[in-house]
Amino acid sequence: MPAKDLGNKHVCFKCGSKFYDLRKPEAVCPKCGADQKDSPANRPAPEPRRGRLAAVPRPPEPAPPEPEPEEAEEAEDLESFEEDEQVTPDDED
Repeated sequence: MPAKDLGNKHVCFKCGSKFYDLRKPEAVCPKCGADQKDSPANRPAPEPRRGRLAAVPRPPEPAPPEPEPEEAEEAEDLESFEEDEQVTPDDED
């Protein structure tokens, strides 16, 4: 049967002993004298650091442009022109 007149039950964060606060406004461990308000569990969580940005995926770099169809046609025209210029020995007469 719980003892209601002893107040709230606590476990000391320093020494680990169990005790009741005897309905006092401050819960102080009777063995080591630690104030339970100083417990690390009662502190707010630290804010995350803002040094570096989170890893954000970068958009892919655009691919190099493909050669325009006009340039390809010019290359074909030059090849056919070179073939036409070839002189055969029979044509020299």
